Amino acid sequence: MPGISLPTLPTQDVEKHNTEKSCYVTVGANVYDITPFLEDHPGGGDLILSYGGKDVSEIMRDELSHSHSESAYDILNEHLIGFVANDKVMKAVVEHDKPEDVLPLLPNEEGLEALKANGVADEVSKNRPIFAATGLSGVEDLTKETDLSADYKTHRFLDLNKPLLMQVWNGGFTKDFYLDQVHRPRYYTKGDSAPLFGNFLEPLSKTAWYVIPIVWLPPVAYGTYLAYYGLPSVFQTAAYWMIGLFLWTLVEYGLHRGLFHVDKYLPDNRVGITGHFLLHGIHHYLPMDKYRLVMPPTLFIALATPFYKLAHTVFFYDWYAATAVFCGGIFGYICYDLTHYFLHHKNLPSYYRQLKKYHLQHHYANFELGFGVTSRFWDTVFGTELGEPTAKAAKAA
Repeated sequence: MPGISLPTLPTQDVEKHNTEKSCYVTVGANVYDITPFLEDHPGGGDLILSYGGKDVSEIMRDELSHSHSESAYDILNEHLIGFVANDKVMKAVVEHDKPEDVLPLLPNEEGLEALKANGVADEVSKNRPIFAATGLSGVEDLTKETDLSADYKTHRFLDLNKPLLMQVWNGGFTKDFYLDQVHRPRYYTKGDSAPLFGNFLEPLSKTAWYVIPIVWLPPVAYGTYLAYYGLPSVFQTAAYWMIGLFLWTLVEYGLHRGLFHVDKYLPDNRVGITGHFLLHGIHHYLPMDKYRLVMPPTLFIALATPFYKLAHTVFFYDWYAATAVFCGGIFGYICYDLTHYFLHHKNLPSYYRQLKKYHLQHHYANFELGFGVTSRFWDTVFGTELGEPTAKAAKAA
């Protein structure tokens, strides 16, 4: 379930998973389901099965028995499914005044101190809650460099060394597999952006943030000027313009929730999946790509045209009023796109720091909530507001 942190599992349950059908191992307080890896293990699956349901910390460190590289630990982390209250953890629980500070294993500061006294604090703090929907545990993970070769070998989704579009089109992915993978962010560092088309169309897929005000502020200013001279007063012009600005906030929420995240209703075919990827999936897959954060002008024209017609249909009685409403809405869009870029890439004043925290939580914790970008208002109204990703919330879920 998206947004839920990994659970704390009973020791006896972990110990039962010691067969080729279901094999768990532990490293300290971490539990890994390595059943899919049994056949691929260089030492053979039988070797792993002999440690099924047990702690493998010492054998993995034993170079005489079987040397393990850093990549082995990376592969192991791909299979992390939860935490176990081992003897050291339980000793901390017994000795601490408030066991709920320690368990479940998303401890608060007092709980970490209790664990530290028993030699397991580092072990637990290194493995913060991992959100099932994204595979991440915090905002800093959004800028953790992805090993491109290992990522493709592990997940068999997209090779970031190659153009992405045709991989999505020809991948034969099921909708469920695609949605699971595309919402697990990667961080690309081998250039400005990962290749999308791989040909002369590539520049059309990239838009610098400053293009937005350069392209759209002049038309907004001109449209507002026309409305001002066509309406009886400055007050009416400002009122219609502000109506448009307010309506944009609802459009922003509606587009993000109802179009960009139409995941449940996405057709299970290459057309639907590729369309989703181009429209918004690529942003969740590569959320820190600064040239694919704001909307390309050509795409925005396609999306804005129906709203232009809608404004003139609703305010049919006065062309100038409809134009003022539309211009206010477009100004709202400009603010939205710039805010979106700055939330991902800039240090901001206090209010925007809270908004940045909120929006990035939508990426690393739960993409099914938190659709507001410029504010939380409509999330609050429609019950899609993100809460703090705490141990208490995870336990309640």
